[in-house]
Amino acid sequence: MADASDLQAPAKPPPAERLVERADNFTEEELNALCEAAHSAIIEGGGFGWINPPGRLALESYFRGVLLVPERELFIARLNGTIVGSAQLVRPPRNNEAQAFAAHLMHSFIAPYARGHGLARLLTQRVEEGARALGYQVLNLDVRETQEAAIRLYDSLGYVRWGTHPHYARVGGETIRGFHYYKLLQPRARKA
Repeated sequence: MADASDLQAPAKPPPAERLVERADNFTEEELNALCEAAHSAIIEGGGFGWINPPGRLALESYFRGVLLVPERELFIARLNGTIVGSAQLVRPPRNNEAQAFAAHLMHSFIAPYARGHGLARLLTQRVEEGARALGYQVLNLDVRETQEAAIRLYDSLGYVRWGTHPHYARVGGETIRGFHYYKLLQPRARKA
Protein backbone atom coordinates (compact mmCIF):
# COMPACT_ATOMS: atom_id res chain seq x y z
CA MET A 1 0.00 0.00 0.00
CA ALA A 2 1.29 3.49 -0.91
CA ASP A 3 1.82 6.02 1.84
CA ALA A 4 1.00 9.74 1.59
CA SER A 5 4.51 10.67 0.51
CA ASP A 6 4.10 8.60 -2.69
CA LEU A 7 1.05 10.67 -3.70
CA GLN A 8 2.69 14.11 -3.44
CA ALA A 9 3.80 15.94 -6.55
CA PRO A 10 7.55 15.95 -7.09
CA ALA A 11 9.27 18.99 -5.64
CA LYS A 12 10.16 21.72 -8.10
CA PRO A 13 13.86 22.33 -8.49
CA PRO A 14 14.98 25.64 -7.03
CA PRO A 15 15.21 28.48 -9.55
CA ALA A 16 18.58 28.90 -11.20
CA GLU A 17 20.83 31.48 -9.57
CA ARG A 18 21.74 34.14 -12.13
CA LEU A 19 24.47 36.71 -11.66
CA VAL A 20 26.20 39.18 -13.97
CA GLU A 21 29.20 41.11 -12.74
CA ARG A 22 32.12 43.10 -14.04
CA ALA A 23 35.35 41.10 -13.92
CA ASP A 24 38.81 42.53 -13.42
CA ASN A 25 40.43 39.16 -12.74
CA PHE A 26 39.51 35.50 -12.54
CA THR A 27 40.79 32.27 -11.04
CA GLU A 28 42.03 29.39 -13.19
CA GLU A 29 38.72 27.61 -12.55
CA GLU A 30 36.78 30.67 -13.72
CA LEU A 31 39.00 31.02 -16.79
CA ASN A 32 38.39 27.34 -17.59
CA ALA A 33 34.63 27.85 -17.36
CA LEU A 34 34.77 31.00 -19.50
CA CYS A 35 36.83 29.26 -22.18
CA GLU A 36 34.47 26.27 -22.19
CA ALA A 37 31.46 28.58 -22.53
CA ALA A 38 33.11 30.51 -25.38
CA HIS A 39 34.10 27.28 -27.15
CA SER A 40 30.51 26.01 -26.95
CA ALA A 41 29.06 29.32 -28.14
CA ILE A 42 31.41 29.44 -31.13
CA ILE A 43 30.45 25.89 -32.18
CA GLU A 44 26.76 26.85 -32.03
CA GLY A 45 27.28 29.92 -34.24
CA GLY A 46 26.99 32.44 -31.43
CA GLY A 47 30.63 33.32 -31.42
CA PHE A 48 32.10 36.74 -31.41
CA GLY A 49 33.99 36.81 -34.65
CA TRP A 50 35.30 33.28 -34.53
CA ILE A 51 33.61 30.73 -36.75
CA ASN A 52 35.70 27.81 -35.52
CA PRO A 53 36.99 27.50 -31.96
CA PRO A 54 40.60 28.75 -31.97
CA GLY A 55 41.84 26.31 -29.34
CA ARG A 56 42.16 26.49 -25.61
CA LEU A 57 45.42 28.45 -25.39
CA ALA A 58 44.13 31.10 -27.80
CA LEU A 59 40.93 31.52 -25.78
CA GLU A 60 42.88 31.80 -22.52
CA SER A 61 45.22 34.39 -24.04
CA TYR A 62 42.28 36.28 -25.49
CA PHE A 63 40.39 36.59 -22.19
CA ARG A 64 43.53 37.38 -20.21
CA GLY A 65 44.26 40.08 -22.77
CA VAL A 66 40.78 41.60 -22.53
CA LEU A 67 41.44 42.33 -18.86
CA LEU A 68 44.58 44.28 -19.82
CA VAL A 69 43.00 46.63 -22.36
CA PRO A 70 42.14 49.92 -20.64
CA GLU A 71 39.20 50.68 -22.95
CA ARG A 72 37.49 47.33 -22.33
CA GLU A 73 35.38 46.11 -19.46
CA LEU A 74 34.54 42.42 -19.26
CA PHE A 75 31.16 41.43 -17.84
CA ILE A 76 30.68 37.77 -16.96
CA ALA A 77 27.43 35.85 -16.60
CA ARG A 78 27.10 33.08 -14.04
CA LEU A 79 24.50 30.36 -13.73
CA ASN A 80 24.49 28.65 -10.35
CA GLY A 81 27.95 30.08 -9.71
CA THR A 82 29.59 28.89 -12.94
CA ILE A 83 30.66 31.33 -15.65
CA VAL A 84 28.57 30.62 -18.77
CA GLY A 85 29.00 33.76 -20.85
CA SER A 86 30.38 37.25 -21.18
CA ALA A 87 30.14 40.58 -22.96
CA GLN A 88 32.44 43.55 -23.34
CA LEU A 89 31.79 47.23 -22.91
CA VAL A 90 34.25 49.00 -25.19
CA ARG A 91 34.94 52.67 -24.61
CA PRO A 92 36.10 54.91 -27.46
CA PRO A 93 39.82 55.70 -27.61
CA ARG A 94 40.87 58.99 -26.03
CA ASN A 95 41.70 60.51 -29.41
CA ASN A 96 38.09 60.10 -30.62
CA GLU A 97 36.59 63.18 -28.98
CA ALA A 98 33.79 63.39 -31.54
CA GLN A 99 32.38 60.04 -30.41
CA ALA A 100 33.37 60.20 -26.75
CA PHE A 101 29.70 60.03 -25.73
CA ALA A 102 29.16 56.54 -27.22
CA ALA A 103 30.41 53.09 -26.23
CA HIS A 104 30.06 49.67 -27.87
CA LEU A 105 28.61 46.40 -26.63
CA MET A 106 30.75 43.69 -28.19
CA HIS A 107 31.44 39.97 -28.13
CA SER A 108 28.35 39.03 -26.12
CA PHE A 109 27.49 35.35 -25.74
CA ILE A 110 25.85 32.78 -23.48
CA ALA A 111 26.88 29.12 -23.77
CA PRO A 112 24.17 26.97 -25.39
CA TYR A 113 23.83 24.83 -22.27
CA ALA A 114 22.96 27.90 -20.17
CA ARG A 115 20.39 29.52 -22.45
CA GLY A 116 16.74 29.91 -21.52
CA HIS A 117 17.37 31.48 -18.10
CA GLY A 118 17.27 35.13 -19.15
CA LEU A 119 21.01 35.58 -18.81
CA ALA A 120 21.50 37.23 -22.21
CA ARG A 121 18.95 39.89 -21.27
CA LEU A 122 20.50 40.37 -17.83
CA LEU A 123 24.01 40.53 -19.32
CA THR A 124 22.95 43.20 -21.82
CA GLN A 125 21.19 45.22 -19.12
CA ARG A 126 24.26 45.13 -16.87
CA VAL A 127 26.47 46.36 -19.71
CA GLU A 128 23.96 49.17 -20.30
CA GLU A 129 24.08 50.07 -16.59
CA GLY A 130 27.87 50.06 -16.70
CA ALA A 131 27.86 52.38 -19.71
CA ARG A 132 25.37 54.73 -18.03
CA ALA A 133 27.45 54.82 -14.85
CA LEU A 134 30.45 55.91 -16.94
CA GLY A 135 28.38 58.71 -18.47
CA TYR A 136 27.84 57.27 -21.95
CA GLN A 137 24.72 58.45 -23.75
CA VAL A 138 24.66 55.87 -26.55
CA LEU A 139 25.44 52.17 -26.76
CA ASN A 140 26.20 50.74 -30.22
CA LEU A 141 26.36 47.11 -31.32
CA ASP A 142 26.33 44.97 -34.44
CA VAL A 143 25.24 41.40 -35.05
CA ARG A 144 25.22 38.84 -37.87
CA GLU A 145 21.83 38.31 -39.47
CA THR A 146 22.05 34.59 -38.59
CA GLN A 147 22.03 35.32 -34.85
CA GLU A 148 18.24 35.47 -34.66
CA ALA A 149 17.91 35.09 -30.89
CA ALA A 150 20.29 38.02 -30.34
CA ILE A 151 18.36 40.13 -32.84
CA ARG A 152 15.07 39.40 -31.03
CA LEU A 153 16.73 40.28 -27.71
CA TYR A 154 18.10 43.63 -28.91
CA ASP A 155 14.79 44.51 -30.58
CA SER A 156 12.92 43.72 -27.34
CA LEU A 157 15.32 45.87 -25.29
CA GLY A 158 14.65 48.96 -27.40
CA TYR A 159 17.72 48.97 -29.62
CA VAL A 160 17.17 50.75 -32.93
CA ARG A 161 18.40 49.07 -36.09
CA TRP A 162 19.90 51.87 -38.14
CA GLY A 163 21.61 50.01 -40.92
CA THR A 164 22.45 46.81 -42.73
CA HIS A 165 25.93 45.93 -43.92
CA PRO A 166 25.44 43.65 -46.95
CA HIS A 167 28.96 42.15 -46.73
CA TYR A 168 29.41 41.96 -42.97
CA ALA A 169 30.88 38.47 -42.53
CA ARG A 170 31.84 35.25 -44.32
CA VAL A 171 30.57 32.04 -42.78
CA GLY A 172 30.90 28.68 -44.50
CA GLY A 173 31.85 30.38 -47.76
CA GLU A 174 28.67 32.47 -47.72
CA THR A 175 28.48 36.24 -47.30
CA ILE A 176 26.29 37.19 -44.34
CA ARG A 177 24.65 40.54 -43.72
CA GLY A 178 25.17 42.38 -40.45
CA PHE A 179 22.75 44.64 -38.61
CA HIS A 180 23.87 47.76 -36.76
CA TYR A 181 21.99 48.97 -33.68
CA TYR A 182 22.11 51.78 -31.16
CA LYS A 183 20.28 52.60 -27.95
CA LEU A 184 20.05 55.97 -26.24
CA LEU A 185 21.04 55.45 -22.61
CA GLN A 186 20.53 58.97 -21.33
CA PRO A 187 18.49 61.88 -22.59
CA ARG A 188 20.34 64.01 -25.06
CA ALA A 189 21.04 67.57 -24.02
CA ARG A 190 18.94 70.11 -25.89
CA LYS A 191 20.53 73.04 -27.63
CA ALA A 192 19.90 76.36 -25.92
